[in-house]
Amino acid sequence: MDLKVLLSSLNDFASLSLAESWDNVGLLVEPSPPHTVNTLFLTNDLTEEVMEEALQKKSDLILSYHPPIFRPLTHITWKTWKERLVIQALENRVGIYSPHTAYDAAPQGVNSWLAKGLGVCTSRPIHPSKAANYPTGGTHRVEFSVNSTQHLDKVISAVKEIANISITSFSTRTDDEEQTRISLNCSQEALLQVMAFLSQNRQFYQKTEILLLEKPPLPQTGMGRLCTLDEPASLATMIERIKRHLKLAHVRLALGVGRTLESPVRVVALCAGSGSTVLQGVEADLYLTGEMSHHDVLDAASQGINVILCEHSNTERGFLSDLRDMLGAHLENKINIILSERDRDPLHVI
Repeated sequence: MDLKVLLSSLNDFASLSLAESWDNVGLLVEPSPPHTVNTLFLTNDLTEEVMEEALQKKSDLILSYHPPIFRPLTHITWKTWKERLVIQALENRVGIYSPHTAYDAAPQGVNSWLAKGLGVCTSRPIHPSKAANYPTGGTHRVEFSVNSTQHLDKVISAVKEIANISITSFSTRTDDEEQTRISLNCSQEALLQVMAFLSQNRQFYQKTEILLLEKPPLPQTGMGRLCTLDEPASLATMIERIKRHLKLAHVRLALGVGRTLESPVRVVALCAGSGSTVLQGVEADLYLTGEMSHHDVLDAASQGINVILCEHSNTERGFLSDLRDMLGAHLENKINIILSERDRDPLHVI
């Protein structure tokens, strides 16, 4: 499959527009075109050991969940491991693509996969993603009333001269007087021109409203998940479910003040990876994430919220097995998709 075609299909699967503004997602390293992808290699982290594996397996594109290039590189030498990754990729004509927080937010993404380990529950994003575009043209809506046909013609004629604006009108009755209500959807730039016109022609209109339009939230899309179990379970039971789902022998636990292993858990707030920012201030019986700062753990525990930490990538890596199957179906099995066998979290309990 041609690289550009594959990239378009990957974006159809989970749009990069879902990623956080601070993130570095998409195609990070591109071999000179044309570039054909026969083997797609999936990994959570692209380390030098994993790169060696990808090259041994004749990969044409590496999908690394975490972007190996995050901060800008000022030079490409053999000095640091991330620079060496770029050099090896280019020398061997291997592309590198990272979806990161786009997959966190996606309805079928990492956080939804993490929630599967909790038991039967309903979930919703903690911080919903918004659509890329406004529901109607423009970012603002201006509404005002005109009570004279003569004034109405002048207003509509003047407004039509302004670019990036759409006009609708409808009849209303106020105090037994027929009026026409004008509604304008306009851009920020057009709004300034509309207000300039209205301020110079105050006799034409009355009852003005200016509304800031919002992009609509996307269903089941966004950062984190707030999960409500159909049946409450003890904290001890939740720990075992999570360990089984993540295939971990150990997790780290902070008991909330006044809680025990037998305390019931009904609401779980989770965030794959690093959850401090996403989970902060969320009301729940349990926080589940990979890592949180020491002081954020103390804050949560002081509020009676239990905290389970599993190490950063342990809350993400298991998703790749599901991703392989989903991408296989999405790409109609036109390319070979393989999982890294050497990718692992750098931290171990000994």
